[in-house]
Amino acid sequence: MTDLSQQNLHDDNGHFAFGKNWASYAELIGEPEILEAERGLRRLLPVDTLSGKRFLDIGCGSGLHSLAALRLGASEVLAVDIDAVSVATTRVVLNHHAPNTHYRLQQMCVFELDPERYTRFDVVYSWGVLHHTGDLERALQTAAALVAPDGLFVFALYRNTWMCWFWKAEKRFYAHTKPWIQRFIRIAYIGLYRVGFRMTGRQFKDYVRNYKNKRGMDFYHDVHDWLGGYPYQSISPADVAAAMSEAGLVRVKSFVQRGRLFGKPTGLFGSSCDEYVYARPPTSVLVKTLCVG
Repeated sequence: MTDLSQQNLHDDNGHFAFGKNWASYAELIGEPEILEAERGLRRLLPVDTLSGKRFLDIGCGSGLHSLAALRLGASEVLAVDIDAVSVATTRVVLNHHAPNTHYRLQQMCVFELDPERYTRFDVVYSWGVLHHTGDLERALQTAAALVAPDGLFVFALYRNTWMCWFWKAEKRFYAHTKPWIQRFIRIAYIGLYRVGFRMTGRQFKDYVRNYKNKRGMDFYHDVHDWLGGYPYQSISPADVAAAMSEAGLVRVKSFVQRGRLFGKPTGLFGSSCDEYVYARPPTSVLVKTLCVG
């Protein structure tokens, strides 16, 4: 059973205001953030995979990773997001940092992406987005259908944890409460984060300072995104593998969390994203070379 009615899956009513958060983050985007975003893409993709390729960014957010794809040689980028503010922010970011490249922007949800209308893409990218649609299984199948033969589906999803029930309730409340209450929750959450670092002998300030190493992101914007990210679903690697097999895709590589309690992460501070790269056969020489296990 999903969190939202089928009608609401196609608009952002009931969703957290992701766009406002990414518009604020976009003001921080500079060369260091762009270089980290490029490095994050290279980590997931084979060398030169984007050169001359069509790239679909589902849930473009701030536009940072559409920008990284263009800088890495993508011949065309289609960036889509259900949030009008995210689309506007992406337009500003790309106009400023990649003015002479080929890209299109469109406000729409993943369920409106018809491969017959948009054809298929060499790389379909969706990092930390599909678990916010209200129907993760359907979103995965829809996105996978847009991958061209020999193309790649690159995505990240919240890992199922023991605390998912709590975070689902927390996010529902946070996304619809007043800004001053949201701020109080953020302060409490960050305070607990500090305690956790202190107990393990790590420096919280160093973690925050170096946070841009995570795909060019910003800690405080990510905290707001995490606490408010509703709708919310999570999934295990085994269920991802089953969904991709049904979609006709094969695994290239993945980066997943190790379970700490009966094979599942606790999720005390959140459900971190597992990252996946799947390919649609016939498999190219590059994918054969990189395929693990």
